[in-house]
Amino acid sequence: MSIFRDPIIHSDLEVHEANSKMNSLRAAVLGANDGIVSVSSVVLGMAGATNVKNLILTAGVASLVAGALAMSVGEYVSVSSQRDTEKVLGTHPDHLTNPWHAAYASGISFFCGALIPIIAVLISPAFIRIPVVFISVFLGLIVMGMLSANAGGAHRTTAVIRVVVGGLIAMIVTFGVGKIFGVIGI
Repeated sequence: MSIFRDPIIHSDLEVHEANSKMNSLRAAVLGANDGIVSVSSVVLGMAGATNVKNLILTAGVASLVAGALAMSVGEYVSVSSQRDTEKVLGTHPDHLTNPWHAAYASGISFFCGALIPIIAVLISPAFIRIPVVFISVFLGLIVMGMLSANAGGAHRTTAVIRVVVGGLIAMIVTFGVGKIFGVIGI
């Protein structure tokens, strides 16, 4: 008997495939948003302390690599725990969530999102570097808010505001910290 002929199993399979896709999509959206916000915050924190492009880029690239790896490992661990729970609750072995899908989606999307502030630093002269990073990240966050709304079926305006405000707060605070510690010389 084919698994596709049994309506209960077929329905189960469809639910599993939908959940698996949503899990990877959630990881990708979260990863890209984290990449944009985390790396832009590090870059702006460094820009608040110094205008030396190489130092800012070194911190940004280190943040990009560390963040992408951390997001991947975090998703793998999280989804592996979910998978363990699915096994205990008797989920069919073919329907278990794959932690590697979420790990790849999160890490790759973090990397892609993090490229926005890195490229902004690379292409901007020192006298407009901070506004260029803010504007490029602001636009990137608008896109991420729209994508997250589409992925989750949420209201676009609400999602965009949530993503943009959170990102702007993170960037402003870390820029301020960079300014304070750059002046103090710690």
